[in-house]
Amino acid sequence: MLLRKLVAEAIGTALLLAAVVGSGVMAERLAGGNVAIALLANTLATGAALCALLLTFGPISGAQLNPAVTIAAAWQGGMPWREVPGYLGAQLGGAVAGVLTAHGMFGEPALSLSRHERSGGGQWLSELVATFGLVAVIHGTARTRPSMTPFAVAAYITSAYWFTASTSFANPAVTLARSLSDTFSGIRPSDVGPFVLAQLLGAALAASLFRWLAPPTKGGC
Repeated sequence: MLLRKLVAEAIGTALLLAAVVGSGVMAERLAGGNVAIALLANTLATGAALCALLLTFGPISGAQLNPAVTIAAAWQGGMPWREVPGYLGAQLGGAVAGVLTAHGMFGEPALSLSRHERSGGGQWLSELVATFGLVAVIHGTARTRPSMTPFAVAAYITSAYWFTASTSFANPAVTLARSLSDTFSGIRPSDVGPFVLAQLLGAALAASLFRWLAPPTKGGC
């Protein structure tokens, strides 16, 4: 039932953003100005939450929680195109709800536009690489070891926090929602557009590659 899938996507994405933003606030408050420690705490919380959410909501909606992943899945034949608009709306709405929830838990203003600059060629290349790798991991593991996909995705994002200059947003819904949080994990609204374009390009490149490396089977992704 499509409604169940959309509710799962909305709740899963909301909890993901609550984890990303909430752990960023907690880490910044407790790290005493040590940015490396704050990033490490933010990374571990995000990776652990992502794995748990994929395991929880995967059987219901696929737990895509990411517009780039949804579009790539539809292009690969893994889901009907008619479901894509609903998924995108649920993910975007859930992401904003997650930011509001995190702010509420930590006594932050409900919404506050971020002033955290994230721009430049290195950042954009990082987002392309991060999203390319994410979609590649999903498509590569889903065909051969689907039960391991949640662990592989969480492991990849955890590592990508550290090997990319952008700390691996790799998700248009996450990027947009984090522009509404003037906290450790935020991004200036003016920097969102190039990030999203780089993410969509990375996803398209990975999906294109895997259409050749491992052509989709009928009805599969």
